[in-house]
Amino acid sequence: MDTAVFDVDGTLVDTNYQHALAWYRAFRRFGIGLPVWRLHRAIGMGGDQLVAAVAGDDVEAEHGDDLRAAWSEEYAPMLHEVQAFDGVRDLLTDVAKRGLTIVLASSGAPDHVESYLDLFDGRSLAAAWLTSKDVDRTKPQPDLLQRAVERVGGSAAVLVGDSVWDLVAADHAGIPGYGLRTGGFSPDELRGAGAREVFESIRDLHDALDRTLLRGAARRDGES
Repeated sequence: MDTAVFDVDGTLVDTNYQHALAWYRAFRRFGIGLPVWRLHRAIGMGGDQLVAAVAGDDVEAEHGDDLRAAWSEEYAPMLHEVQAFDGVRDLLTDVAKRGLTIVLASSGAPDHVESYLDLFDGRSLAAAWLTSKDVDRTKPQPDLLQRAVERVGGSAAVLVGDSVWDLVAADHAGIPGYGLRTGGFSPDELRGAGAREVFESIRDLHDALDRTLLRGAARRDGES
């Protein structure tokens, strides 16, 4: 492995429940009542994918762009509440020291991702970061992950994500992935979507690096 691809929302920063609530409120504006748990299960998709996934193609056709605009308005007041998960900077620093190029691949809005980078000094740790503006189709389509690896000239990548949609996208892209519970998905859901292993937290993943594909070239001698 030469490239480590990290999702951002729900993986490095704690945002999934705020996103679910913002979508709930956005749909309510159009008289569409969806249970928050159902919306939460779609978090990790980009907005271009989520509306049809939870409400159907007809709602996407009639209200898609307006719903995404409403979601952005509802999420904005919560942006200042977002925090990076404990240990993010330590994990990314260690992975980089092990010789892997770090690239961040988020289905999120560009301005949101720029804000998140400030929370863990991401600009100094990642070689590149991509957002929804960089592809026509976000997760669970593989485009974002493929473009992320291409952006840094990688040849063999591994993904870390928190949602089933991160892992489905990785599977479609032919990239092995690890799951984190930080987004609120269960171990069974993450493994069912293709996670090689699931970790409770950033710290737990960091402690287990030597048994993962994130261990780096220096740790591979004598290992399969």
